[in-house]
Amino acid sequence: MVSTPATAPTGNDRAGGGVQSVERAFLLLEALADSSGIATLSELSTTSGLPMPTIHRLIRTLVQQGYVRQDTARRYTLGPRLIRLGETAGRLLGSWARPYLTELMEATGETANLAVLEGGEVVYVGQVQSRRSMRMFTEVGRRVQPHCTGVGKALLAQLPEEEARALLGTGPLQAHTAYTVTDPQDLITQLGTARESGYVVDDQEQEIGVRCIAVAVPGAPTPTALSVSGPEARIRALEAQAGSAALVPVMRQIASRLGEVLAP
Repeated sequence: MVSTPATAPTGNDRAGGGVQSVERAFLLLEALADSSGIATLSELSTTSGLPMPTIHRLIRTLVQQGYVRQDTARRYTLGPRLIRLGETAGRLLGSWARPYLTELMEATGETANLAVLEGGEVVYVGQVQSRRSMRMFTEVGRRVQPHCTGVGKALLAQLPEEEARALLGTGPLQAHTAYTVTDPQDLITQLGTARESGYVVDDQEQEIGVRCIAVAVPGAPTPTALSVSGPEARIRALEAQAGSAALVPVMRQIASRLGEVLAP
């Protein structure tokens, strides 16, 4: 019996079963995103490591499909067709995280939130509200500034310092209350402390009477953070607990398990 040799992988097929052209298309989209959503072909070649003829071919297809646009300066930007994909993915992220947010709410009695960083803003993608009559509520999908919220600072702390500085700018930050940190350098110092301690606090910086504790979600494909928020006195009481009920270790343990689920 004569055996027939297996078909050799084509230039578009990978030994592991992946399709190389698809992988490269997503590599270009991610390179655009890492460049704040806009780049020239030469910049994409440098950041992606792909040869220019390949980039030309893939970019042309992405433009035709609406996932990339070309501006008048012959630069390329992320296209509007990605918006629907991102919105749907954000809603699913909240759904996947809901059991973990529920666990956090049950452990603390306070509202649990999940947020990501998008376009320099904090976007709330999930929430499980406290059962108490006096509780915090933030609409899922709401966008807020990062410098005055617990989740926002936890998200900024995940960025390289230079990137966080660029996002904050050099001018005074908007004050929402008398407690808001408005000096970018003071906030950068807070972020350094947060990286060491593993958590960050919003002490009435967004809203008077509200305190929030936030931690990063490690391993998530994009900067992600979860938090508990509630009346200041109740959150401070949670922070005073020790042992197995200690607030920050409980939050970090839940965040770590959530990160494993979200990891690409």
